[in-house]
Amino acid sequence: MTTLRVWAPLPPRVELQINGDSLPMKKDGRGWWSIEVDSLPPGMRYGFLLDGEGPFPPPRAPRLPDGVHGLAEAVDHAAFPWQHGAWSPPPLSTGSIIYELHIGTFTPEGTFDAAAARLDHLIALGVTHVELMPVNSFSGERGWGYDGTGLFAPQESYGGPDGLKRLVDACHGKGLAVLLDVVYNHFGPEGNYLGKFGPFLTDRHRTVWGDAVNLDGPESDEVRRFFVDNALMWLRDYRLDGLRIDAVHAFEDRSAIHFLEELRVEVDRLGDRLGRWFTLIAESDLNDPRIIRPKALGGYAMDAQWSDDFHHCLHAILTGERSGYYTDFGPVSQLAKSFRQAFVYDGCYCPSRGRRHGAPSTGLTGSGFLAYIQNHDQVGNRARGDRISHLVSPEKARIAAALVLTAPFVPMLFMGEEWAAGTPFLYFTNHQDEALGRAVSKGRRQEFSAFGWNPEDVPDPQDARTFERSRLDWAEPGRPPHSDMLEWYRTLATLRRERYDLRSPDLSAVQTRFDEGEQWIAIRRGSHQVVANFSTAPRRVPLFGQCGTALLAGSQVDQDAVRGDRLHAPPESVAILGPPAPKTAETTC
Repeated sequence: MTTLRVWAPLPPRVELQINGDSLPMKKDGRGWWSIEVDSLPPGMRYGFLLDGEGPFPPPRAPRLPDGVHGLAEAVDHAAFPWQHGAWSPPPLSTGSIIYELHIGTFTPEGTFDAAAARLDHLIALGVTHVELMPVNSFSGERGWGYDGTGLFAPQESYGGPDGLKRLVDACHGKGLAVLLDVVYNHFGPEGNYLGKFGPFLTDRHRTVWGDAVNLDGPESDEVRRFFVDNALMWLRDYRLDGLRIDAVHAFEDRSAIHFLEELRVEVDRLGDRLGRWFTLIAESDLNDPRIIRPKALGGYAMDAQWSDDFHHCLHAILTGERSGYYTDFGPVSQLAKSFRQAFVYDGCYCPSRGRRHGAPSTGLTGSGFLAYIQNHDQVGNRARGDRISHLVSPEKARIAAALVLTAPFVPMLFMGEEWAAGTPFLYFTNHQDEALGRAVSKGRRQEFSAFGWNPEDVPDPQDARTFERSRLDWAEPGRPPHSDMLEWYRTLATLRRERYDLRSPDLSAVQTRFDEGEQWIAIRRGSHQVVANFSTAPRRVPLFGQCGTALLAGSQVDQDAVRGDRLHAPPESVAILGPPAPKTAETTC
């Protein structure tokens, strides 16, 4: 016999619908209903009737073959033939390189299996971790995944449960760790039936998406358990190596034990049982060091967090943009501070917020922060999905890559960035509810109209062509100028791997010099120096003493460029200086 259980404290009556039959369920304590059935073999469809209404898919449906409105399908996770089940990656460090990708647009096919066929490209690039944008079930065939409602079921159009397992297994076979983006701060608007089962949301708190997820109100214990069990499922049943937790600043949790702290404890327990270390990365705009501080020091013990300050500093300098949150950034001095301390706003006044923001990162190392010049938000949330290579000269794009890949943080690349992809990454949806689809399209146009955009120039998220335009063109990496940029990224990744100074996480050892008027910065990383000239004029940059020769330069640096303690930096250039690699001993036989 198999016991099926579902948490549904709201309806007075719950029935299991299976094989065309409706079977009454028995209510246990604290809102749980249960029933025993003869068996639940893989492929069996089932759902729940709530007080005669429905059937609705289970909140923890393991597969939704007909989409978020359909019945669930039973899955036997133990039956999958893993080939590389014993592989486990080392903990995340500044020696890692993360590559963020969206399954639907990473390849022309848009599937897990097609992504697996492109892994050699990532290996050649020097990637160590693949970070997948959300793959939980969402409405329609295409979307970013952040409006998911079937949180336990991999998106069917990508390949479903077995497709995800094949991708993870293929990554492990090539020595790549896999991280998954999960969303625990809100639910999608279409196919969300959770509110019929229980109080998953609360009006005690509000977020940008409306009512907040119920993490600290009545019945919140089971809501928290729902998300914790979801995280454990991905790590256990799909053998993922870690999770990136979306927008933790939107968690409204006044509990004595914060949800993130509870999640860390539960994930560590699973890791202890399985003999593996699981990485947890938080997205946070709070500039709160507690996110990554150890539990013993009052922190939530996440392994790392996204570092938007670094991105915003670099983006503002390179592009000159000063609208939105970029009004808080622009001076080279801020970039220098970010290299040394990660947080630019560490308790100082923030103009766009109208208040002090953040706290100092004292005692933390660079391994707790991700550095990037592109990610799905910073590209896709622009009206036209502009990449950095669409906004600045190739020379400045090379500067950006060099600073990311020589920073004392964990570098993260966004798919296609490495070859300066000509394709944009746009915001796209495929809501089946026509009224909702029209509202999303209208809202997108209004959002950018406020910034002076012509509404007709803002791509319609619901239009299939918006999605198609966002797919990478894999012919590009094989031809100039894309192949030249790809070689630049590969060389930078190799240099970072071979030179410990360039990946050292010790923020206290980072030294910086800059000139606000001349627009250059010099960064000392042990026996190496990185010099970036953002100006369109050549500059003579004072170095931190004599420093060997140019190991790598983004534009022509002649033999006399390094003269004593000065570098003659061409316009819009970057140079990495350091001692030559030590010679290996030669043996004559």
